[in-house]
Amino acid sequence: MRRRLAIQLIASLFLAGSAWAVEVKSAEYLGSFAWRAGHDWFGGFSAIHVSDDGQRAWVLSDRSTLASVRIDRDGDQIVGIRIVGHWPVLSSRGRIMPGSSGDSEGLALAPDGSFYISFEGVHRVARYAVPGAHAQVLPRPKAFDGLDQNGSFEGLAIDTQGRLYTLPEKSRTANGDIPVYRWDGRAWSTPFVLIQRDGFLPVAADFGPDGRFYVLERAVSLTGFRSRLRRWQIAGDTTTAEEILFQTGTGTHDNLEGLSVWRDGQGRLRATMISDDNFLALQRTELVEYLLPD
Repeated sequence: MRRRLAIQLIASLFLAGSAWAVEVKSAEYLGSFAWRAGHDWFGGFSAIHVSDDGQRAWVLSDRSTLASVRIDRDGDQIVGIRIVGHWPVLSSRGRIMPGSSGDSEGLALAPDGSFYISFEGVHRVARYAVPGAHAQVLPRPKAFDGLDQNGSFEGLAIDTQGRLYTLPEKSRTANGDIPVYRWDGRAWSTPFVLIQRDGFLPVAADFGPDGRFYVLERAVSLTGFRSRLRRWQIAGDTTTAEEILFQTGTGTHDNLEGLSVWRDGQGRLRATMISDDNFLALQRTELVEYLLPD
């Protein structure tokens, strides 16, 4: 069975056995590229941002390394990746951050060219004026204090108004929902929550060029990883039109943790995802791409 049809079938069966008002749409699998490099810092990639032309990207390691790359393509397929440069993600004092303090997970690029990075070891979001700059840590509300030590801000996204959105991987509201925190430049708020479904946990987020909010989710078992991509329309403090774009079986992809949604030269919506190999030989750094329905 072709992989695209298999993914559609899995999603259809998944929906048929549930009582949700959720629409399932079919994303088209384009391909995967196994990326290898001999650098000692290479691996553990938790976030990616792809340029509008699909030829350049920023990737973030969960050990506080930011890298700029060029992506070589042949039609719809990635055929090579070249590292242009890499920089340490520094503390507010300009220091290398060891251990959990340097567990960098989410990445968002602002219109002025600055970067925002979220961390889950010490729960926070920081701004970086340029690669290699000192961190400017955003205020931390009390709501961040009780988050799971190794399960907070894996995803970070920025909307067209420059507002940041982040969500914890594991910590939930009293009703079991996923809280979404928004920074408007002055303060944090929790404008809405997302319903958690079927044990999948959020690991990345992005706003697409269509204005919709995308969340990449992961489920882990002893035999491998499953991945799912959902999206919503956001109007003010309300989410509507939840859609499941794909859900994979165990082992279809590696540990996908980073997400970037963009529009290619043909005007098609694409999702590019990157896997975290956990610096283990049994895993791989993989870039995976899907075409998304408009």
